Amino acid sequence: MVESNYAGIIRNNLKKLYEQGPGSPENRLPAAKDGNRLMFEAFGESCVVSPDTITLSGQEVTDPRGIIISLYALHASADPCVVTPFRAYREFADTAPYAAAFHARTEQALVPCAESIAAKVDVIRNLLNGGDPPAEAGGDFAFTVTPLPKIRLCYIFYAADEEFPASVTCLYSSNAPAFLPPDALADTGEYTSKKIIQIITG
Repeated sequence: MVESNYAGIIRNNLKKLYEQGPGSPENRLPAAKDGNRLMFEAFGESCVVSPDTITLSGQEVTDPRGIIISLYALHASADPCVVTPFRAYREFADTAPYAAAFHARTEQALVPCAESIAAKVDVIRNLLNGGDPPAEAGGDFAFTVTPLPKIRLCYIFYAADEEFPASVTCLYSSNAPAFLPPDALADTGEYTSKKIIQIITG
């Protein structure tokens, strides 16, 4: 069987991670450590990072989620997550090339699902380690989720009115770029939205 491009990228990222000098990635992520395995929650599932594989809920991941997780393990700084003020993806440096795809795949993709999402907000928050939005979030309804240990997202839903169509805004915790590069941040939003759709249709 030919290894997928994603699998090869994941494996290369893991190789770099485990070849790093002395350090404690379990403190940066943070993660529980079991031998050379790192364990934490990712996209609402139990995640295990080992020298040659990443698993979610016990299944090897060879899709873009694996790339996101491997990059998070490789690049996350030791800084704590600074949640507020939440910031728009476009506010972060070097995000312009990915902004249109982010808007389409992370935000607009949820517009047709807004009613179903509103009905299952509590389930979504519970499965994705979420909570209440900041008071200033606005919108018709909103919530936060935590797809990776140090990255929090705030989803804000707006119903259609006489002037504007329905829309969704996804904001990031203030220092999210300390833990992932710009393209992987966009992918994190996309795959969190995919997880939300999976939850409501599951």
